Amino acid sequence: MRLGAQTTRSLRAAADGRSFTILDQTLLPWRVVWLTIDTEEAAAHAIRTMQVRGAPLIGAVGAYGLALALRDDPSDTALESAHAALAATRPTAINLRWALDRVRDAVRNQPHAARAGIAWEVAGAICDDDVATCEAIGRHGLPLLEEIAARKGPGERVNVLTHCNAGWLATVDWGTATAPIYMAHDAGIAVHVWVDETRPRNQGAALTAFELGNHGVAHTVIADNAGGHLMQRGEVDIVIVGTDRVTRTGDVANKIGTYLKALAARDTGVPFWVALPHSTIDWSVRDGLADIPIEERGADEVTEIAGLTAEGAVTRVRVANPGSAASNPAFDVTPARLVTGLITERGRCRASEAGLLSLYPERA
Repeated sequence: MRLGAQTTRSLRAAADGRSFTILDQTLLPWRVVWLTIDTEEAAAHAIRTMQVRGAPLIGAVGAYGLALALRDDPSDTALESAHAALAATRPTAINLRWALDRVRDAVRNQPHAARAGIAWEVAGAICDDDVATCEAIGRHGLPLLEEIAARKGPGERVNVLTHCNAGWLATVDWGTATAPIYMAHDAGIAVHVWVDETRPRNQGAALTAFELGNHGVAHTVIADNAGGHLMQRGEVDIVIVGTDRVTRTGDVANKIGTYLKALAARDTGVPFWVALPHSTIDWSVRDGLADIPIEERGADEVTEIAGLTAEGAVTRVRVANPGSAASNPAFDVTPARLVTGLITERGRCRASEAGLLSLYPERA
C-alpha cells in the first residue's frame, strides 16, 4: 500500500533467505523506521513488544521467525522449542499458531538440511496468501459501501467507523477492515472514516490515521467514547472492524472496546460488520467468552501514554494518578448475535456456524 511516494508491503523478505524487514510500529506515526530481523529471538521480541501487531502480520512474522530458527538449528528439538517460544508471544490471535503450525507441518518429515529453505518458502507463501486474501475481502466488502453511497445524494459521504487498526499495517497488504474502504476510495466513492483512537495503545489514532492519510482517504480521529454519540446522531452508516479470532459459531475477539461499539450499533440500527481472513477462524472453539484466552498486557500501557513533544522527541508521560493500580485486558469478545455479518475472502455470511460453513463447507 502507499507509504509516502512508494508502494510497499508491511513485511519485506530478503532474497538470500537470512533476514526480513518490518516497520517498527511503536514509532509510527512520528518516525518511519524499518527494522531488520535476522534471528528467531528478534522476531519474538518484535511480536511481544508490538513492533509488529495485527493478527495476520503476527502470523507472517512468526513463520519467518521459525524459518530463521531452523537456519541456525534444523533439529526436531529446535523446531519444537522455537515453535513454542514464538506461539507464546501473543496468545489471543489465532493466526500466529496457524502460521507456525503450517511451517512446522511442512518441514517435519523433511531432511534437516532442507528444512530452513522449505520454511522460508512457506513463510513467503503465507505472505502472498494474505495479500490475495485481503484483496478478496476488499472486493466482497466493497458492495456494502456502494449500496450506502447509492442510497445517498450526490456528493454525500459514506461514513465508516473503525476500531483499532485492521489495515495494511496489521496485515501484509490491503488490510481486512480497511480493504473495502481503500477500494471504495479508489473507485471514487466519497468515503469518510471515523477513526477510534483505541486506547490504551492508540492504534487507531497512530496507525489507522497514518495509513488513511497516506492513501488520501478522508478521516477524523475521535475519542473511543464518541462512537455511540455519532451513531445516535445518524453520522455513522456502517461499522467495519477486524478481528484476532472468530469461533466456528461467529463470536468475535477483537481489540478491547469492540464489544461496546457493537452494543451501540445494535441499539441505533447501524450495521456492524467484521472483516477476517480464513486464518483467523478457530474451528476448534464454539464459545468465545469461555474459550478464547484474553491477553492481559502491562499496566503501564494504561497509566502512561506516548506522544511527540514540541521539540520533536517521542516520549512517554503518566496520565493516571500516581500509585493507582491499572488493569489492561487487550481484547474483548463480541457475541455473534451482535454482529450483522462477516466479510471473508470467500464472500459475506451471517456470524453463525451455518453462515461460516456455507463459505467453508470443507470444515463441516
